[in-house]
Amino acid sequence: MKIKTNEKYGALIIEFKGNVMGGPEAQEFQDLLHKSLEEGKKNIVVDLAAVKFMNSSGLGLLISGFTTMKNGGGSLKLANATEKINSLLIITKLITIFEHFDSVDAAVESFN
Repeated sequence: MKIKTNEKYGALIIEFKGNVMGGPEAQEFQDLLHKSLEEGKKNIVVDLAAVKFMNSSGLGLLISGFTTMKNGGGSLKLANATEKINSLLIITKLITIFEHFDSVDAAVESFN
């Protein structure tokens, strides 16, 4: 999995690419979120458009990120989940926890 970031209208966009399966990237993601909170950036959008596969560790990574942001007074929202990832979120009932949007722009606008 590769992690790419950029900022848009005061929100930090974190783009995941490839297979999301935890591992060393999980720590990289957590470090990114903590740094973001320290800098006062509390609006995070995770762009899942380029995710091919996600296992339970990948879901754990998202849940842990959501918790980190919530505890830090921020929020984490999902955008562009593929049909496969969306099904995974529905099956695990995580769809009821995460706010999810069809586009990064829609997710960013929801912070206002």
